[in-house]
Amino acid sequence: MRSITHSAILPAPPDKVFALLERVEDFAEYSDLITAIEPLGEERYHWHVHAVGMDWTFAVQITEKIAPTKLAWESTEGIHNQGHYDLEAVDEGTRVTLTLEYQIRNRLLAKAVDRAARPLVAKVSKQILERVKARL
Repeated sequence: MRSITHSAILPAPPDKVFALLERVEDFAEYSDLITAIEPLGEERYHWHVHAVGMDWTFAVQITEKIAPTKLAWESTEGIHNQGHYDLEAVDEGTRVTLTLEYQIRNRLLAKAVDRAARPLVAKVSKQILERVKARL
């Protein structure tokens, strides 16, 4: 699996940041690349993303929710991915670290996605955290 990490500091305590991050269905409002997120019930969500000129869909299940320090998920269909947000109190507020792992089985598609994935994930993560910061 490929792994991507992105980190930022938000000027708010971890409980306030976590309260926004756990509202997964709101992520579509936080990034231009996420076109929709459908709640499926029982901490499951169907994501619709438009990136690298293609539409991607996948379903995820929240696998770990430890307020206010960790939110983790794993895909249940579509692009195989898993990840987590780790929140840590720091003097400036909260350090939020996103770790995302993904696997694409189609070799040609994987090469194209690998070239684009790091900047795309960084862009989406930056947008999400900037817009979470604005809501705080």
